[in-house]
Amino acid sequence: MAKIAYILLCHKDPEAVIQQALRLTAVGDYMSIHFDGRSNAADYARIRDALDDNPNVTFAHTRIKCGWGEWSLVQATLSALETAVEDFPRATHFYMLSGDCMAIKTAEHAHRFLDTHDRDFIESFDYFESDWIKTGWKEERLIYRHFVNERKHRWLFYGMYEVQKRLGLRRSIPSDIQVQIGSQWWCLRRRTVETVLDFIRRRPDVTRFFRTTWIPDETFFQTLVRHLIPGSEIEARTLTFLMFSDYGMPVTFYNDHYDLLLAQDFLFARKISPEATLLKQRLGQLYAAEGVRFEISNEGRGLYGFLTGRGRIGRRFAMRFWETESTLGRERELLIVVCKKWHVAKRLLDRIRQHSNLPAIEYLFNEEKTPLPNLGGVETSIWKRHRHRRALVRMLFDFYETDRLIICMDPSNLELLQDFYSDRSKTRMLEVQCLFSDDDLIGHAKRSGLAGEATSQQALMRLLPTIRNDMVYESDRIRDAGFPDHFRMREADPDEDNAETVARFLNIGLDQARSIAAPRHLFGD
Repeated sequence: MAKIAYILLCHKDPEAVIQQALRLTAVGDYMSIHFDGRSNAADYARIRDALDDNPNVTFAHTRIKCGWGEWSLVQATLSALETAVEDFPRATHFYMLSGDCMAIKTAEHAHRFLDTHDRDFIESFDYFESDWIKTGWKEERLIYRHFVNERKHRWLFYGMYEVQKRLGLRRSIPSDIQVQIGSQWWCLRRRTVETVLDFIRRRPDVTRFFRTTWIPDETFFQTLVRHLIPGSEIEARTLTFLMFSDYGMPVTFYNDHYDLLLAQDFLFARKISPEATLLKQRLGQLYAAEGVRFEISNEGRGLYGFLTGRGRIGRRFAMRFWETESTLGRERELLIVVCKKWHVAKRLLDRIRQHSNLPAIEYLFNEEKTPLPNLGGVETSIWKRHRHRRALVRMLFDFYETDRLIICMDPSNLELLQDFYSDRSKTRMLEVQCLFSDDDLIGHAKRSGLAGEATSQQALMRLLPTIRNDMVYESDRIRDAGFPDHFRMREADPDEDNAETVARFLNIGLDQARSIAAPRHLFGD
């Protein structure tokens, strides 16, 4: 059975450190603690006094003075890791933690999970090809040497960078390694850790290189594990649940997050608020519990993004630089069907295809699997379709050799609507407004990742008013934008009214429009 040695990096709150160590070792697991060398000596002495007699707790041989973005964080990790390997020969896994982390599963569940999944859990994505770094420096982290702390000596840090840049003092990355990047919170098997430590002893040149990179705790272990361990034995994810806000700040969890945390497919969560005493108490009791079953819904990140995004959705008015000379064509007419119930819009498009010769494309900006012709690669991902939206639609006009084309969009795509309406081509929109029952909203929540199959009914009932209001808000935004040639087809309206709306939208005869819009099963689920 798996036995975990936790590698704990901490710098404050000695009582919380003591309690965390006691909880995690009470069921037979181990802990190796590194308490920041810059922190209060009395706090460290308090931790040692409380835990020195615990045979399942050890302390890093060397206390390192740590600073954010420095090699010192990796050095501290290595110090605690080497101590754990030496002092706990029965440990099968080594799991990185911070003082802000807490278990969100039982030890029983964690051990069973690690026994079942014989692999290393560490985020490791190609440094240059992935988009793990969203903003700021990328290549500069590696090819220049960084000797001082960016936060404490900001002017010196950037001054040394400018000098190296002007003098051309770039350096090469070790030729036989491919730098990887990812979260510092990993869980590695014993043989992997021993292989990494042996590599460090054999290759001091690699360690020297990372010593002067910036934020090496996001690249050092990630690179070495990927370099030394077969890819089939690595799962590029962390087992610690953490989220970041739009501003790059870690999301903090509070007392009312207990049920949400337990439903996530992770073993630990970071970071728990110091004030969340009830949450800490409940999670503290959880680790040693037996026979607990967890219903995994894993909706945490999607739900957080949805709820925090309400009310502060930005709009883009200017055209992107690669689109300034791009147009669909003055003589072309783009017809857009906007509907929140995708199956209703797809039915409508199917009937339009049956009763007219208009080419009609379903949710090309919302669904990856939407059937599209080969357009040179721009069609291969949602991201590319959004980025090259006008080029994509222009190529669809050319492919179908038509001047009239119908596409579907979700009502949330206001930016796309604004962009196409600003084009020199003719744009017309049919907004299909459907009625939504609670079951409809629950289905939408599950399809969009806001809820999972195991999400409780109570949690769903709290979420439904927000989703319903969001749908009203999306429709109001479209109306407030004042788009010309904006037609509305409503589920609650009589068939004849909807047929007249379709006739005006498609510019076809009323009899033909009745065949398209009249059947009541059009809105059925």
